[in-house]
Amino acid sequence: MDTNSCPLCNSSSQPIAEYQNRQYLHCPECKGVFLNKQNHLSFENEFFRYNEHNNDVNDVRYQDFVKPIVNEILKDFKSCDKGLDFGAGPGPVISKLLTDEGYQIAQYDPFFHNNESLLKQKYNYIVCCEVIEHFYNPNKEFKLLNSLMKNGGKLYLKTTLFSNDIDFRNWHYKNDNTHVFFYQKETFDYIKNQFGFSELKIEGSLIVFSA
Repeated sequence: MDTNSCPLCNSSSQPIAEYQNRQYLHCPECKGVFLNKQNHLSFENEFFRYNEHNNDVNDVRYQDFVKPIVNEILKDFKSCDKGLDFGAGPGPVISKLLTDEGYQIAQYDPFFHNNESLLKQKYNYIVCCEVIEHFYNPNKEFKLLNSLMKNGGKLYLKTTLFSNDIDFRNWHYKNDNTHVFFYQKETFDYIKNQFGFSELKIEGSLIVFSA
């Protein structure tokens, strides 16, 4: 793939900023902003970076951070419904909070919970909390996520949205070099239409797709 091609919609894109020798591009079609493929970390360096995170599932602040997703799931689904924590990471706090409530949720993560058999099943709900900004290939990942959902299922996302009134060069969210793709509201509209989701709800940093 051309390094100027958007990894979500494959449109030709234009540079928007550089930061610490990393080039970022803006897609005029889906409105996504992404890191040049040539600046991606290796698998080993990305894994090292994630291991630096200190995500304690018993940290009350960490629990409060993910509560918006947890509360939505408790409202929308029953404990007997089947869930997947996609990109659960080394501290799957959402899984812990839901399990504490008697819910059934599995953890998948290519670095920490790489059980690919989980990607051959179907789920009532899927969670991606602070995950989708790490997608090197969002087209592939959203296609996969949609395929894993049962009819009537929901996909819960949490990320910080970009918008045109933000000065990208000074935007803190891009400074993490494992954050490689950023979404605007229009980007989620594109995803809804492209991958066949029936509904989209955006409330701040919480995004919910319905199958």
